[in-house]
Amino acid sequence: MKKIMTLVLVLMLAISACAMAQTVTLGTNVAFPPYEFYDDETGEPTGIDIEIAKIICEKLGYDLEIVDMDFASVIPALVSNKIDFSMAAMTVTEERKESVDFSTSYATGVQVVIVPEGSAITTVDDLFAEGANYNIGVQEGTTGDLYTTWDLEDNGLATIQRFKTGADAVLALTSNKVDCVVIDNEPAKNYVAANEGLAILDTAYTIEEYAAAFPKGSDLLAEYNAVLEELINDGTIQSIVDTFIPVE
Repeated sequence: MKKIMTLVLVLMLAISACAMAQTVTLGTNVAFPPYEFYDDETGEPTGIDIEIAKIICEKLGYDLEIVDMDFASVIPALVSNKIDFSMAAMTVTEERKESVDFSTSYATGVQVVIVPEGSAITTVDDLFAEGANYNIGVQEGTTGDLYTTWDLEDNGLATIQRFKTGADAVLALTSNKVDCVVIDNEPAKNYVAANEGLAILDTAYTIEEYAAAFPKGSDLLAEYNAVLEELINDGTIQSIVDTFIPVE
């Protein structure tokens, strides 16, 4: 009888522990492959950022809830504590540091320029040439948006057209509504592969570091960082990256 009671008690404690598991919310824009996208077979979010977040939350004993939102809404959602953290191929910038805290960097990103084949834009320098006045498509709120605004639009060298997703920006390019698109290299490769007649310039627009973002003073950041750094050191992060970005 005592053994039965003990077993029942153990089961009750286990069930109680599961019920008490804290849920943390990850805010991201699930339209930025290979970092975050919906799996064609399962319909579930996956990608580099999603899989890293899943492993870290599992190690910390948290349930993970993924909230899909416009990229431009991510930082406001962090500031207002509507989400607990974000992994969205987000670049660390001084401006963003004023609003959120960043984790250790886990990936390096490259902003590139997509153009139609035969475009007059042959290098990034062409965008900065005296008298340049191109229409440039970007995903709203991304560093492609920020950098081209600061570098080009603010200096009268371009008009920036902002879209909700990178796919929308590329659609505008294929429809001749913009002259080029500035976006992260990995999604750019997917878009070019899927749209005949597009190419990526050989010269990069800029190189940047990606990190997870948290509300200022978040208690989650320190423990998240500790696990993230372990996963970087033991090769897990690189393994995840290699899964979605095969070495050529």
